[in-house]
Amino acid sequence: MSGLVVVDKPAGWTSHDVVGRMRRLAGTRKVGHAGTLDPMATGVLVLGVGRATRLLGHLQLADKEYLATIRLGVRTVTDDAEGEVVETVDASGVDARSVAAGARALTGEIDQVPSSVSAVKIDGVRSYARVRAGEDVQIPSRRVTVSTFEVEDLRPGAGVLDVDVRVVCSSGTYVRALARDLGDAFGVGGHLTMLRRTRVGGFGIDVARTLEQHAEQLQMTGLDDAARACFPSHDLAPDAARAVGFGRTLPDTDLGAAGPVALFADGTFLALYEQSGADARPVAVFVQGPG
Repeated sequence: MSGLVVVDKPAGWTSHDVVGRMRRLAGTRKVGHAGTLDPMATGVLVLGVGRATRLLGHLQLADKEYLATIRLGVRTVTDDAEGEVVETVDASGVDARSVAAGARALTGEIDQVPSSVSAVKIDGVRSYARVRAGEDVQIPSRRVTVSTFEVEDLRPGAGVLDVDVRVVCSSGTYVRALARDLGDAFGVGGHLTMLRRTRVGGFGIDVARTLEQHAEQLQMTGLDDAARACFPSHDLAPDAARAVGFGRTLPDTDLGAAGPVALFADGTFLALYEQSGADARPVAVFVQGPG
């Protein structure tokens, strides 16, 4: 049994917790996820089961969409509500026009410093592990793309301002770092109080199911359909299909798209290939032998 499973992750669960539960539901240890979610976050978590786990590394580049609430006026050590409060500053003077301008300034290609309590590796060790060991962690900035950072609502409180936003961003973007940087732009600090991922690539919250629903009836997108949903597709003639079964380069083959392309023969997914000059070269082969 191989394919993709889309879970609506509950709050309080780690992505690893969800993988463990799916291993029991699917009856296999060969389960992985395409992009982690923090424990406080909910929403779309794409899992691969069986041979589909090999697709996951190629899904990491898909853009992601989030709904979030940013609280201006409170800074935490983790840049979210799970961390210890380190500073509070009156944010009642921050108005809607300023917030919208601040969000625009964080839209597009930006250099973002991930949160120190994150899974980013520094010399092979996760940043959060170094922080917990008492180290002063300095993470270099990375280039990310925030294609949408929209303010949907403002809710003033006692010295704080809650900002509901919608974010569409590239893989590797930290929404809690956006919250931190938005608050820092006004000198009042900020952190996430809610984060819900509503889309990963072509998989939206509308196709996600809770773990309880999957326990009643496991809903899986088979490997063939998953490959068509996630990548451009290219159909092969029998001779080319046999060559793909042995992982051979396909000379003088135009795949018609950049990046990994899913190759099919008679409706069956064979492999991921990518363009290399006039030829097509293998990225990952999912069938063996004559094809």
